[in-house]
Amino acid sequence: MDLPVLPPVLPMLAKSVKDIPDPATFRDAEHPGLLYEPKWDGFRCLLFRDGDQVELASRNTKPLTRYFPEVVDAVRAGTLPDRCVLDGELIVAIGDRLDFDRLQDRIHPADSRVRMLAEKTPAAYVAFDVLALDGDDLRDSALAVRRRRLEEALAKPTSLVHLTSVTTDRELARRWFDQFEGAGLDGIVAKPRKGTYQSDKRVMFKVKHDRTADVVVAGFRLHKNSTDERPLLGSLLLGLYDDEQNLRHIGVSASFPAPRRAQLVEELRPLVCDPSEHPWGQWEGITASGERMPGAVSRWNAGKDLSFVPLRPERVLEVAYDHMEGDRFRHTAQFRRWRTDRDPSSCTYQQLETPVSYDLADVLGSVGHH
Repeated sequence: MDLPVLPPVLPMLAKSVKDIPDPATFRDAEHPGLLYEPKWDGFRCLLFRDGDQVELASRNTKPLTRYFPEVVDAVRAGTLPDRCVLDGELIVAIGDRLDFDRLQDRIHPADSRVRMLAEKTPAAYVAFDVLALDGDDLRDSALAVRRRRLEEALAKPTSLVHLTSVTTDRELARRWFDQFEGAGLDGIVAKPRKGTYQSDKRVMFKVKHDRTADVVVAGFRLHKNSTDERPLLGSLLLGLYDDEQNLRHIGVSASFPAPRRAQLVEELRPLVCDPSEHPWGQWEGITASGERMPGAVSRWNAGKDLSFVPLRPERVLEVAYDHMEGDRFRHTAQFRRWRTDRDPSSCTYQQLETPVSYDLADVLGSVGHH
């Protein structure tokens, strides 16, 4: 490749904040304020193009090119400049919303399966920054300049290559924060318009949905540093009851300090039960419906042990979570407190807040600068 910016490149990062930042705190004579963007729920991806040579790289600089052949073909056949480096997100949409599980399915060693999925559930690329165009390295240019160049480069988006919407209006960003979640997006990103592109630096701001739920603790996995002499808890397996009173696996809670890991093992030991007596005892690997169950092999590391210690579902825990992916927590839930006042059978999906319904096509259709 003959580009002014070549891989590997680490992308610019964002730090979490509680509220959408006020643009008044980011004044600059030439490029005042902030740009607000939807936070896409996909794979962060840097796109490098030099003519027919196209490379896709993850946020950790690992190659993604072979997993998304339809995106590579779309870039080659589309209207992007022949020489460019973009920052964006790979997404998969099912119906009117994003589907992160279908995106993860694409990381598969069999080329035949990758190509089958590329046809069945094609991915798309949403660009939100540009690092280089033609012979120009734009990383030292202000975001306001980069955004203008990006809009020129993507003046004619295609069905698989999109330009993300942006706004300078904080109140519109608040409405996006509430509305776009119904299409599977998980927050808002705010970027100083005067800011340069700073690889691997948290110079942007992200605001994500923060909610709580009361869940049933149904098991735990041991930590990788656990020993027979000193067992350490790695993560708690969480469940909720569906309308048929089946206990469904909804996610995990982790990230405990070492003393707390040992304490939790002792605290939960009286609840350990035989797998045959557990609601999930019949779950082994992946069911016929394709639902991933506790104990299934990791799609990222086939050698990783995901077995768990079953517990009688008698303890209720309040956790914080930011986003649902189908009927599961999208990310690791945060331990808040034990709820000794709650009956486990009362922990159902009905307590979860339902996001405002919003068609993904409307998000992509609103592309532009507002």
